[in-house]
Amino acid sequence: MLDPDLAFGEPVDDFSHCGTGECRVNTLPVLYRLNQVISESSGLADALRIILDIMRVSLRMDRGIITLYDRRSDTIFIHESFGLTDEERKRGIYAPGEGITGKVVESGQAIVVPRLSESADFLNRTGSPESERRAKAAFICVPIMLGKKVLGTIAGERVYRSRLLLKQDAEFIAAIALMIAPLAELYLIANVEKVALETENLRLRNELKERYQPANIIGNSKPMQEVYELIRKVSTSRATVLILGESGVGKELVAGAIHYSSAASEGPFVKFNCAAIPENLAESGLFGHEKGAFTGALAAHKGSFEQADGGTIFLDEVGELTLAVQAKLLRVLQERVIERVGGSRPLKVDVRIIAATNRDLAAMVERGEFREDLYYRLYVVPITVPPLRDRGSDVILLTDHFVAQSSRANHKSIKRISTPALNMLMAYHWPGNVRELENVIERAVILSDDDVIHGYNLPPSLQTSDETGTTFGVSLESKIHAVEYEMIVEALKSSNGNVGLAANELGLTRRMLGLRMERYGISYKTFRTGTPPRR
Repeated sequence: MLDPDLAFGEPVDDFSHCGTGECRVNTLPVLYRLNQVISESSGLADALRIILDIMRVSLRMDRGIITLYDRRSDTIFIHESFGLTDEERKRGIYAPGEGITGKVVESGQAIVVPRLSESADFLNRTGSPESERRAKAAFICVPIMLGKKVLGTIAGERVYRSRLLLKQDAEFIAAIALMIAPLAELYLIANVEKVALETENLRLRNELKERYQPANIIGNSKPMQEVYELIRKVSTSRATVLILGESGVGKELVAGAIHYSSAASEGPFVKFNCAAIPENLAESGLFGHEKGAFTGALAAHKGSFEQADGGTIFLDEVGELTLAVQAKLLRVLQERVIERVGGSRPLKVDVRIIAATNRDLAAMVERGEFREDLYYRLYVVPITVPPLRDRGSDVILLTDHFVAQSSRANHKSIKRISTPALNMLMAYHWPGNVRELENVIERAVILSDDDVIHGYNLPPSLQTSDETGTTFGVSLESKIHAVEYEMIVEALKSSNGNVGLAANELGLTRRMLGLRMERYGISYKTFRTGTPPRR
């Protein structure tokens, strides 16, 4: 790992490094200070501060990273660093064996990479920006070990023109890692609960960000591309956003994508469903209450706006709020000030508001059911999420996603969806949108007996002529015809239109299969061209 003959592909300068200004003798006083800190048991924080100073000033590193290994969660995370932003540092989470850092923890052996651009193991999990200098940089990563137990790593990154200097620095950092190993173990023992919570918090934040990233909202249709573009634009601002769309289209996903792509992404993302809270509790839920404000208020309570301070509040089904609560919400939008129920002290909140509704707020304003001034305060940047019936081939993309998701959850192995089932899914008008599709697919996965989703695994509503434009109803005889039709189609599809092979697969004679194909208007030629059959 620490190879003295590392090749750089360019001239090597085995000169005295003191002559170039990179004299390692200058590190001796700093090492003496580090040894004093360790001997006085001043704690890990003081020791790491000195180590990072050595790496930045004396070793002229561009980046320095110290990770700790939490054995309980089997997770490696960045504990201290320089040259990284807070955002980059929080993304630096690894599992043993994952990337260079994970391999060092797993093996207990140092790894030196002469050029990052030539390493397949370098993941850049932190997302640090690429540059020409960084492509030429070397990466040193050594384990912090006590006995045979790996406690973490020390890693540094910089450009080297001398293989000798790279080797010396790698050995130097390895020596430092040995010196601080006792302090690292004491820290992990004393802070095991804190480390576990910190690791879990970082993991959950990263999971949430991945879940709500616009790229992970499934769909490539033109209407969804327009939604993605609006998300990108509003994420750079603090403007109030009103998300419009039918029930089940994914308004919450859009709200989450806006928050986690914004400058407030490190703050909380608090969801408040205005339709799920009884009218008499909505005000307390939003703005909080003081102790004794009403019967049952045994203690003071922070409302959703206070909980979202420094982040984003998502008001789902905002059209369900009463006029009285609407008036208080208007004040928050105008002044960013709330007042708890039973309280007299105004509280400032720094919060972005994203609202959503499936109702026609403009019509409600005309009927006097929604405040006009609040409507215009919310209607700053409207985003309309299209219904599933207007998203074309997105139905297939979403179906594949939900099949994989439901298969994992139900321990099934669904390998494909039959052509008739796909035809039914594409023909249906999806009044419940994406939420309905998810439920339909979960049902089909559970009912499937042969790792294939067939048309007869789908609900009756998708199989009637009124809903799908097909010729089969839901009577017993029609259901039998539907199953028979689908089995014939699948056999012809798998045999590439060879009637003899299809008949053998179905246990029929060629003549019997021909009669059934004639009954349903199926032509073997359709399957030789690859064109999906139509009933």
